[in-house]
Amino acid sequence: MTYSLEGKNIALGVTGSIACYKAVDLASKLVQLQANVDVLMTDAALQFLTPLNFAAITHRPVVTSMFDPESELSINHVVAAERADLVAVVPATANSLAKIAHGRADDPVSATILATRAPVLVAPAMDANMFDNTATQANVRLLEERGVYIAGPAEGRMASGLVGKGRLLEPSELVGHIRILLGHGGDLAGRKIVVSAGGTREAIDPVRVIANHSSGKMGYAIAEAARDRGAEAVIVSAPTALPNPTGVKVVKVNSALEMGHALDVECTGADAIVMAAAVADWRVAEIADQKVKKSGANNWTIDLVKNPDLIAGIHAEKLVKVGFAAESEDLIENARAKIQSKGLHFIVANDITAEDAGFAVDDNRVIILDREGSVERLPLMSKYDVGVEVLDRVKPLLRGG
Repeated sequence: MTYSLEGKNIALGVTGSIACYKAVDLASKLVQLQANVDVLMTDAALQFLTPLNFAAITHRPVVTSMFDPESELSINHVVAAERADLVAVVPATANSLAKIAHGRADDPVSATILATRAPVLVAPAMDANMFDNTATQANVRLLEERGVYIAGPAEGRMASGLVGKGRLLEPSELVGHIRILLGHGGDLAGRKIVVSAGGTREAIDPVRVIANHSSGKMGYAIAEAARDRGAEAVIVSAPTALPNPTGVKVVKVNSALEMGHALDVECTGADAIVMAAAVADWRVAEIADQKVKKSGANNWTIDLVKNPDLIAGIHAEKLVKVGFAAESEDLIENARAKIQSKGLHFIVANDITAEDAGFAVDDNRVIILDREGSVERLPLMSKYDVGVEVLDRVKPLLRGG
């Protein structure tokens, strides 16, 4: 079973906002994720963009009228409505929100929404005063009561120069919301999955730290895969340049001790912990209050003390515990030893010397070892797909099946 957008049918309704140029980028991102995108445009949207903008990206016909006899999606607009796995209106103007809320069906977008049984997402985009208007707010509440998923809007500067709430979310965020909506009722719905990510930093003085090469990509990918399967996903993240994933709680920490405290809090009531972070084994015994100067010295000795084993110290009842082993030698032997010492259900091992997998890249090649002694080698795949494989093995271990 795949939890990607591959093969998903997305009906993308575009209405007349200056922000509709972002819908082109969204369509492109969805196609890159191998979704099938049917675009429907209102007359107002045609004032900003042409159908060719979308057809060139989706390689599918664009619906601009309900009365075009040449289009299977226009007169018989229920075709798009029936085959859609999700209908997204991006951007959704104040006028389109009013139409949808009150059951109007006088353009391809509103008619498709009225005819579909698929989940509906709307992403508002309008001037701040328009979004704050009591009529618009009443329409938003009505849509929410009917189960329509409202994505945004964000706050910021509008095309008019006003500053406030009404900006369309960025396409990458919208992809995240689409994944969340498609994941509702997934096989991990009702579960809480905690993931650690990134490489901890151990302070030496107010300027310097002891760090490692972990980018956090593996942990973030696992959390996104959990979110896409309906889980409540939490990342306890050491410093990383990665953006916070849409719909995932991110708890920021720096040191191993900070991460340990955050994990104790987040694992309360959790179903599983996946320890993908590269946690420093050692920390500085005494952190200098001020920046340490060279002072002409050619050598500098720092005393280190051992950090606690974070996942070994988590003893929540019925918590599924998954570890990661990043090794440069004796991969299988070192990984197998950690299963017992850390009390893991299974461990995911990877060779950090590989040039095409591991730290700072988007792919990984891992070996999964469990308590019973099985060793399963997975081929090179995206870190998201590794996350799916890990969660596939977590699911049967969860309490209650």
